[in-house]
Amino acid sequence: MIVELEDLLDSVDDRVATELSCTPDVIDCGQELDVEALPLTARRWHKATDVVAVFADLKNSSQLGVNMYAQSTASVYEAAVGGVVEILDKFDANYLDIQGDAAFGVFWGDKRTERALCAGITIKTFSTAMVERFEKKWPDQPETGFRTGVAASSILVKRVGIPRYVAKQRPVWAGRAVNYASKAAATGDRHELVVTGTVWDRIETNDYLTVSCDCGDGPSDNLWRDVTIERLREGDAGEAAGRLLASE
Repeated sequence: MIVELEDLLDSVDDRVATELSCTPDVIDCGQELDVEALPLTARRWHKATDVVAVFADLKNSSQLGVNMYAQSTASVYEAAVGGVVEILDKFDANYLDIQGDAAFGVFWGDKRTERALCAGITIKTFSTAMVERFEKKWPDQPETGFRTGVAASSILVKRVGIPRYVAKQRPVWAGRAVNYASKAAATGDRHELVVTGTVWDRIETNDYLTVSCDCGDGPSDNLWRDVTIERLREGDAGEAAGRLLASE
């Protein structure tokens, strides 16, 4: 393969100049989106008033597979990431994607916050059980498990990629939700769920999501604790004031 580098750089630079000189259309979709209807070549973005993103990242994934057979490493990834995708789908994530060792789901429409939180909490529970099996079979492997984050925001979305090849096209989610969910996940440890300030404000009074009953002394509201999402603190202090769920 031969690439004319100078021509390529000139081409992408021309694209930047062209895009910056144009004003794309923005279609306000309110609370709904249709990913299948997203344009590729047209300069037209779809805007949703509010979406909730769940991001699950596998801790120490780059170290997994050391001194393991390739087949074993493949089994770990299939079991882990495949499990998260199934959970997101069961709670009706409107869009799913996989980024290497991580998966995320985007929720919109009716009960989007509740569906997203139920998915996130389920991923956290799944992570603990999954790791017990991993450690029993491969006791010498690095500590692993999913770190999960949840965030919400308005969003702009459009497909970007190569027009003739569907496999080389993906939606671009321009907004805070997916990015903030990723940063929230990175704040926690394995088997932990971190939500941003906005998400906590929405669920704080929902006893189904914030209170447990141990059938002993009655309901407990000590499931969640305050946490600062450091990677958001300078730019968005309100969102950085998150909550962390770490109870078993």
